[in-house]
This record gives sequence, C-alpha cells and structure tokens, in this order.
Amino acid sequence: MAAMSALPAASSLPADLVSDIERAGYYPTLVADVVAHALAGEAPRAYLVHQETTFDEDTVRRHITVLAVTSSRLVIAHADDHTDPAATRPVATANCETVPLSAVRGVMTTHVVPDPVSYVPGSLGREITVTLGWGAVSRVDLLPAVCADPSCDGDHGYDGTVTADDISLRISADADGDAALARAIDFAAALSSAIGRSHLA
Repeated sequence: MAAMSALPAASSLPADLVSDIERAGYYPTLVADVVAHALAGEAPRAYLVHQETTFDEDTVRRHITVLAVTSSRLVIAHADDHTDPAATRPVATANCETVPLSAVRGVMTTHVVPDPVSYVPGSLGREITVTLGWGAVSRVDLLPAVCADPSCDGDHGYDGTVTADDISLRISADADGDAALARAIDFAAALSSAIGRSHLA
C-alpha cells in the first residue's frame, strides 16, 4: 500500500503571511495549517488577514478571516470560536472556500476619509471596507415603487436591487494600525487586477 503524501505544511506559506496570522493571535498554528491545506502548495500572490472580536451578551467571540489570491483562485479561510455546551475545553471551527478567479464578480472598496479638505494625495483615507462578491450570497434591497404622479395612491409593487455581498471586511488604521490598512488596500488592488485578467483570458 502506497504511503499517503504529506499535506502542505504551514512552512510552505510566505513568512509575511505567517507573521500576520501570528500577529492576529487566534490559534495561529491551526489557522496557518488550514490556509496551507487550502492553498495545496499553490503560492499566494496577495493575501489579507483580518481578526475581529465580537461581544454576544456575556460571551466574547473571536473570528479570523484569511483571504489569499493565487494565479487561479481566491481562497477564503475562516476560524472562530464554537459554542458547544457539552465541551469541557474551548472548541474552534475552521472552514475554507475556494473560488475560481473567473467566478469573482467584483471587488468593492469603500474609503473613509476624515477631513477631506485636508486630504493628502495617495493616502486613501484612514479606513477601508473591502466587499467581495462571487454569487454565493446576495443581498436584496426592496423599496415600494412610486410613480411620477404625487396624488397617485395606487400599488405599484416594489423596486429593488440585488447585490453580491459574500464577504465584507472593515479595516481601520486607528483600530488595526497603518500597516494593516496598507495591506488591505494593496490586497483589494491585487485582487481587482487578478479578476480583471481572468475575465479577459
């Protein structure tokens, strides 16, 4: 019986990516292994690590997201705390999704710029929200439809928009640091460029 081939180890990841995962502080060995397994030996061309902590009544929940772009794929890895009343020790769950670059529908970046009158060229603000869509999740916004007649009280149904909104990450220089904001801006640009090339191919 042939021996099983070894799974890609965290040591196969770029040192900067491992450093960002360690800096996030959420079970870094587990997260690095999960990301390496999802990449399956393919080198990431750009990546983004985002850690957030939320408060649910008297419970603190931690969550980390790692996004990595390869030559052909967008890899999305999540890990967070798992509530298991029967567990006597902490439990974490980790999952990965792989999306072909050709399936990524868009990259939306929202820049928040305080005091825009004094905006410094090239700074791109102090906060960015990166929203990615590939069709797994869509948001539907509906509003009552109206006509041009202000006296009309007829039922015109609804108007709406459908927006791909699979993942949205907010990175703030004040909360996450200038370096984290710069990495998020660079990642959004790299992914936008990558999906543009994939759709032209």
